[in-house]
Amino acid sequence: MIIGIPKEIKTLENRVAMTPGAVESLVRYGNEVLVETGAGQGSGLSDEEYAAAGARLVSAADAWGAEMVIKVKEPLESEYPYLRKDMLLFTYLHLAAAESLTHALLDAGTTSIAYETVKSADGTLPLLTPMSEVAGRMATQVGAHYLEKTQGGQGILLGGVPGVYPAEVLVLGGGVVGTNAARIAMGMGARVTILDLSHQRLQYLDELFQGRITTMMSTEPNIRQMVQRADLVIGAVLLPGAKAPNLITRDMLPLMKKGSVIVDVAVDQGGCIETTHATTHDDPTYEVEGVVHYGVANMPGAVPRTSTFALVNQTAPYALRLAAKGLDALKDDPGLALGLNTWDGKLTCPAVGEAFGMESLTPEEALARM
Repeated sequence: MIIGIPKEIKTLENRVAMTPGAVESLVRYGNEVLVETGAGQGSGLSDEEYAAAGARLVSAADAWGAEMVIKVKEPLESEYPYLRKDMLLFTYLHLAAAESLTHALLDAGTTSIAYETVKSADGTLPLLTPMSEVAGRMATQVGAHYLEKTQGGQGILLGGVPGVYPAEVLVLGGGVVGTNAARIAMGMGARVTILDLSHQRLQYLDELFQGRITTMMSTEPNIRQMVQRADLVIGAVLLPGAKAPNLITRDMLPLMKKGSVIVDVAVDQGGCIETTHATTHDDPTYEVEGVVHYGVANMPGAVPRTSTFALVNQTAPYALRLAAKGLDALKDDPGLALGLNTWDGKLTCPAVGEAFGMESLTPEEALARM
């Protein structure tokens, strides 16, 4: 198969979809790999390394012209003209928060497989997990930074010092993002509370952190109570493939402290705070009702060296299977089939269909028609 690796063009996105090591594996199994010149520079990976791994360095148009295109982030509007019917696109898509991209993929008839909806046999999300780990850990350090007075915050040191009360950190969601955010916040000395809908998950977190964090059920009264105390709120809610629910509504913001900070990691799925919207690394924050909002939709792009290797560790085995078998790989792996979001002009992710009121097939129904 001919595989293309374009350079990411999202603002300050420095990750790359395949490392030279992964390219070497793809080439060893008889694939031709086309890497756009400079694609790996942001992650410290040179063109020479890709060439030595067996890749051919090409233009953006040539990389997009491959049979299978592997990316990190979703295509931007300027890339829509590259989409076509005879392409297999393998990348993060987050379509429930991207209606224009959804229509572009459907209009082009592109077959797309989204990292974020692929599941493993145990029901986890193997291609989302590594970036959730990065984003969760980053969320705390980003929040600590914006709590500084010079960044618009209250002027609070997250962990305090002896004799001075530490910051209160509220984490909405106890999944991978929330657990990693809590781990770093606790390590920095903050007082941490995690809210989640699952009592079983809260039991697990209580045992994991040995009672050193507070766990509470995620209810509206509990959220209203805790936002009044929080100095830093981290939005860490995930509904796979679907739009995130708004847990903190606009009317709750006046309850929050002036100079408190919200980091909404769920922003790429629409955000779990009503007043958040996507921002970029070069303009990451804005203020609503005196509360600093951080909504960068590609947080791991700020630490691309770590993020690229963490991501490719998980995506490369799937890429090898897709390169060897094409869409038959989906028939062999029901979890990979769940990644199918669009095919032959049809939406194949019901959660996205629900978000936009569009008709959709299940991946299984689509596979039956192939």
